[in-house]
Amino acid sequence: MAIQPTVKKKRRPKNPCNRLFERTMAIVALANLGLVMFDLTYVSWRNFWLQGNVVIPFVGKQIPILPGTHYPCPDSSRRPNEPPRLVQKSFITCLYDPIKGIEPNRDTEFYLRLVRRLEQQVSQAGTPSGLRSPEVAATLKQLRILSADMISSNPFAAVGKSGTLERIKNQIRDRVQEKTQQELSSTKAFELFWSEPYLARYGFQSEVGSFNTQGNLFIRDGWFNQTIAPLIATNYYRAIGENGEFTDNFWIIDAPFVILFFLEFLARTYYLSSRYTSLNWLDAMLWRWYDIPLFTPFSLFFPPLALSRVLPTVLRLNTVGIIDLDQINAQMRQGFVASIAEEMTELVIIQVINQMQGSIRRGEVMQWLQSAGGRRYIDINNVNEIEAISKQLMELVLYRVFPKIQPDLEALLSHSVMSVLKQSPAYQGLQALPGMTNLPQQITDRVVATLTQTVYESVKASLEDPELAKLTTRLVQNFSTTVMSEAQNQNNLQEIQTLLTDLLEEIKINYVQRLAEEDVALLLDQTRHLQHLSKPD
Repeated sequence: MAIQPTVKKKRRPKNPCNRLFERTMAIVALANLGLVMFDLTYVSWRNFWLQGNVVIPFVGKQIPILPGTHYPCPDSSRRPNEPPRLVQKSFITCLYDPIKGIEPNRDTEFYLRLVRRLEQQVSQAGTPSGLRSPEVAATLKQLRILSADMISSNPFAAVGKSGTLERIKNQIRDRVQEKTQQELSSTKAFELFWSEPYLARYGFQSEVGSFNTQGNLFIRDGWFNQTIAPLIATNYYRAIGENGEFTDNFWIIDAPFVILFFLEFLARTYYLSSRYTSLNWLDAMLWRWYDIPLFTPFSLFFPPLALSRVLPTVLRLNTVGIIDLDQINAQMRQGFVASIAEEMTELVIIQVINQMQGSIRRGEVMQWLQSAGGRRYIDINNVNEIEAISKQLMELVLYRVFPKIQPDLEALLSHSVMSVLKQSPAYQGLQALPGMTNLPQQITDRVVATLTQTVYESVKASLEDPELAKLTTRLVQNFSTTVMSEAQNQNNLQEIQTLLTDLLEEIKINYVQRLAEEDVALLLDQTRHLQHLSKPD
């Protein structure tokens, strides 16, 4: 893909490890590009990596993609005086959240832990008597207070997830209104939802859920655990660095790749400079300019620029044969050529016609005729090339071509004459006489043969006659001289200039119209087909 200079190559034995090394580095570049794309999309796709499902827009239906197994991860959001605890995350978020400085949000995480406590309290005391216990009443009161605080303070706004809070408010409002048939605000809906009468009437397990364990798996059913809790769990806190930006430690992962590709770049360019006699080390570095994005630490100042590593990665994969860019390259060339072919062709043709029209209007044609009429012709070999070429062609036709086509020519003339005679009444009457059936054909064949031979001998004699050749040459010279002289007449010249200008204008208009009607893509397809047919098998 890269344009390589024409250089003299030193003779060195081929290293069998080169291809393996090239393939390995191409795979490493592909892995690094995959990590870059994963890092750039991680924050926006964190809900997917956390819960393993995709939500269909406008419908709200969740489609599970990844396994729903969660792992206990250390909770970095706890306060210093609190004991260590674990939070449930997916394996990917458990590993990658620290890289992006993501921690559980203390407010929303405490809210979910309070719901878990409520489940345990109700489960231990049983329903419906457990809902009337003082511990459950205190927990419900605290949940009502935290729900109102969550709506008013919006802990989702710091990381740009205010839309999640709106979904929570809409979901709780719709659920409570569906059950109670009352028009309520989201705050009032939460207040009613976390009340003993509501949960006792509509069922704690159906509205919130039951908390049971089977091994290391947590089974949570109920509307709140299936609808609201996953939305609250997506909230997080992201640390901010001294530069005022969100913490991003991707450079820790990217640094080994940067160092590896930098060392490889130095080694490769040094090898090229030693392999080619006309290249120094700096020239070799300029030759491999497209490898520079691989070892540029974009993660330290502007991570999106790391996507420029697509170019060297694709080139390496194409070089080692993992992918084939020939078809893509052909399609790209076709699209490029098709987009400019019409405009370029119109531009060139119209410019040429405009130049010709300008020359005619400026009188350059008259100047050329005048200079041609009074200018001495320069002969470099004392041979009249036009006369010599004409003579050679005539001899070729008379002595080599005519004898071979004479039978066919006589047959054609004989058939033509007989076709005319058959339409004559005299011929039809002659055909009726006894013994006269073949006479017209014989006479016609004889006449045609004699006529053809006579014309051939006449032309041959005229070609071999020096006097006739001299008269012919003088006729041609006088004709050209007379034409040039009469063309210099002002009236004739003005009329010719006008006609030529109008003719060129008509050609320009009609040509552009026909070109606009052409399907350039079809022409390119026909061209490729012809090129394919012309290639040897």
